[in-house]
Amino acid sequence: MIRLFSVFIPTTILGLLLSDILLVSAVFAVACYFTVESGLYLFLLAEAGLERLLVVLASIMLGLHFNDFYATTRIPSRLLIYQQVSLTIGTTLLLQAAIAYLNVSWRMPRKAMLLGSGACLVLLPAWRIFYSKVILRILGAERVLLVGSSPALTKLGLHMLEHPEVGLLPVGIVCQAPAPADFAHLGSLGQLSQILAEHKPSRLIVGLEPQEEQNLQGLFEARQQGILVEDVAKLYESILGRVCLSRLRPEDVAVGNELQPPSRNYLIHNLYSFLIGLIGLTLAAPIMLLVALAVRISSPGPILFRQTRVGLNNATFTLYKFRSMYQDAEARTGAVWAQANDPRVTPVGRWLRSLRLDELPQLFNVLRGEMAIVGPRPERPEFVKPLAEKIPFYLHRHLVKPGITGWAQINYRYGNTIEDTVVKLEYDLYYIRHMSLSLDLLIMFHTVKTMLLTRGAY
Repeated sequence: MIRLFSVFIPTTILGLLLSDILLVSAVFAVACYFTVESGLYLFLLAEAGLERLLVVLASIMLGLHFNDFYATTRIPSRLLIYQQVSLTIGTTLLLQAAIAYLNVSWRMPRKAMLLGSGACLVLLPAWRIFYSKVILRILGAERVLLVGSSPALTKLGLHMLEHPEVGLLPVGIVCQAPAPADFAHLGSLGQLSQILAEHKPSRLIVGLEPQEEQNLQGLFEARQQGILVEDVAKLYESILGRVCLSRLRPEDVAVGNELQPPSRNYLIHNLYSFLIGLIGLTLAAPIMLLVALAVRISSPGPILFRQTRVGLNNATFTLYKFRSMYQDAEARTGAVWAQANDPRVTPVGRWLRSLRLDELPQLFNVLRGEMAIVGPRPERPEFVKPLAEKIPFYLHRHLVKPGITGWAQINYRYGNTIEDTVVKLEYDLYYIRHMSLSLDLLIMFHTVKTMLLTRGAY
């Protein structure tokens, strides 16, 4: 795995991405070679052909990204692969038509575009299938042994099985009986030496429960044999992009800097959040005017919805949104989480929520210093107190300013249960620990995809 933008990316995913870039570039270069009368060299250097090719390449790669082409190397169905590529090529052709409408000299020549697009429709799915079936098999997967009874270990092991791009294959689990049904139970910790000799794993992932911490001799022997021994919490964080909440120790959080964002990064974070908020508010002003008009016409009540939320250092502030619910929607129910097909939401409000347009007034909160562009989503005080009582370290999400978008929002569904809140908290704590400009840029990039595909909105 390679660390980019403060997250770990599987090398197999990165390899697939780079190979697709080379494939698409080569396909359209060859198409230009056979169809452009002036010749490939003159076209690329003297007729702005390189810029035109880069526009086509960028649109295709973004289209594949928006169709989750690089979310995993696993192929759920070949039909889905062809569908993703077809949608991407179709969108690219429409974009080229729009470019030609503005200025015909900016678009890729018609014959080259048609030939290259046809070749991509055949070659991209074929290469993806070949890559997942043959290349990954050649590269192989590292054999790992799970040691311990920690639920986090089981969760991580299942993720490895479901995501072959990680490159780690659990050969079994060593723990006290009963063992999880998803893995072969190879024996107890006392038999670890014999298990290592028989299965020869290259790595041990350890997640011991308190009752198992008395038998560590096998782990010492594994280190002496040159086998990598890793704590489950470290690998859990790297692979899942979440802090393992169940393995956090209170003393590490209270005394150390386990969840404290770097002070320098935090100052820079506040600066560019304000600048982006100012630019965003200026650019979004026409859209906000149209949204305000739609809210006013669609249902009686105020245009803006004001709600108390908890922010930095547990201080409360007033959050602004475009009203998406009927007036006095919570008069009878009180404070409740949003849900799918929420009857309190107006028809226009449902549309605003799906596109996240109701969040635009929060740019004012950013300029006032109450929020940032990126950060944990602010929660209502009515929910914070009971959640803090049930979930350890919940209040630590208030160590940074809340954000309009966040790491949890692009990685997880909305969620309205305690279990969902725990998962989102793990994402939030990861963000706090690794807060940086590069991570914020990655989150903002993926937020566009989340908005356009209307994912996770109620």
